[in-house]
Amino acid sequence: MKIKTLLFGLMMPMVGFAQVYDLPNSDNTPAPCHPVPHKRQILWNETEFYAFFHYGMNTFTGKEWGFGDEDEKIYNPKAMPNPEQWVTSVKAAGMRGGIAVVKHHDGFCLWPTATTSHSIKNSGGEYGPKANIPQLFAEASQKHNMKYGFYISPWDRNSAHYGKDTYVTEVFLKQCEELAEYGEDQFEMWFDGARGGDGYYGGEGGNRNIDAEIYYDIPNLRARVHRIAPNCVMWGVGGEARWIGNESGYAGETDWAMTDYMSESVVREEGDINGWFWNPGESDAKATSAGWFWHQGESMKSAERLFQMYLETVGRNATLILNCPPDQYGVLPANTVNELKKLGQLLHGRLAVPVEGLDAPAVDYAKTAQIEVDDTRFGGRYEISNVADGDKDTYWGTNDGDLDATITLTWDTPQVIRYLVMQEPIKLGQRIKDFKIEYSEDGSTWTELCPNMQTTTVGYKRIIPLNGKTTESYGNGYSAKKLRITILDSRACPLLSNLNVF
Repeated sequence: MKIKTLLFGLMMPMVGFAQVYDLPNSDNTPAPCHPVPHKRQILWNETEFYAFFHYGMNTFTGKEWGFGDEDEKIYNPKAMPNPEQWVTSVKAAGMRGGIAVVKHHDGFCLWPTATTSHSIKNSGGEYGPKANIPQLFAEASQKHNMKYGFYISPWDRNSAHYGKDTYVTEVFLKQCEELAEYGEDQFEMWFDGARGGDGYYGGEGGNRNIDAEIYYDIPNLRARVHRIAPNCVMWGVGGEARWIGNESGYAGETDWAMTDYMSESVVREEGDINGWFWNPGESDAKATSAGWFWHQGESMKSAERLFQMYLETVGRNATLILNCPPDQYGVLPANTVNELKKLGQLLHGRLAVPVEGLDAPAVDYAKTAQIEVDDTRFGGRYEISNVADGDKDTYWGTNDGDLDATITLTWDTPQVIRYLVMQEPIKLGQRIKDFKIEYSEDGSTWTELCPNMQTTTVGYKRIIPLNGKTTESYGNGYSAKKLRITILDSRACPLLSNLNVF
């Protein structure tokens, strides 16, 4: 049964429906469509866009992967590293947090760990031994209301223990617990999938290879970190969020937040509609032209190119972690800072992403539209007005068994529109699997938009450039008196928590 309701128009009365239909709960809350995320995974998804800061021994050797035999004195910052400058620079780009690399494969630790002498305790110069990067980074992030976490390489090419029973218990788990203690409010701990290889290994050398799923004792790792930092998502090897499958800043146009646990067969950019495990995607990408660590002479990608990455990751139900490497002075170079600022202006001016210090965000035309829908769930809490109220905890939905719906936005006078943003309340699972978008300039004749783009999944967030092109995303727009979104199919009754039109 489909019931038409109007936002800013006549609302059909809902009083008494629960009693009449003998519903199983008082407000007819939709049943979850499993799998569903843990609370920490929802909070992680809400971070959306955050930075990677690759900084350490490789910053001074010019390498990407150190062998592990580097003299600690080589780490010799030319000035006191300034993580506060890192944080404020990426905040100006519209980011909501960052991950600092504090131990890479070379095993060199940027804090005075009790587990190894291969750390800043024995570094060179005036500044190295004083700069506890996890502490400075956590303090700067908290000061500027930014989320934060740490990258710690499970593979350690320096440690004589690596590949032996003693490494995980005496080195790796203890290092993770030490880092967790730098802030119980951490949002992510980043573990790559390195399974070993050749290394220094305390002078023994040779090759040491392990089975990552077993060797790193992941269940125990999660339990020990979550005991200290309960909302810290264990990325990658940790099993609570997945690598999107590339380092180029894009997710699939179809992107499910589910896979089978630690599955190697899944198409990472797309996830798996039949997956039983909530495993959302994160895209790691470089903002600079060279490697992950700073290199002399590297250039910065343009703000327009970074904006495209944003559309192809955050706009496709993934998160984006964008690498911005500090230099040997322990700061982000001026060209990085300048382009990040331009990116923040684009995100603010095109998609109304909040950026501190910027006024006049993009106009959300959904807030001034009359919104009509052909189905509203019984219970009095699921009206179509919820999609435009700015509250992430309210949502519109259809009745059980109704897997399709049509939402129409109408304006008194045509508006020039370029982007459609939709969000599902993922606490109840990812549902929508097919939709189409049309517009009408005169109010009666309809034209389909972006017919060559996969308009399939929504998930936490989907941003559709209405011209169907992320590479030419802004364009001239479309003069629309009406915009129509037709949900064609869903895994369960479709739900939407947010809808924006820019």
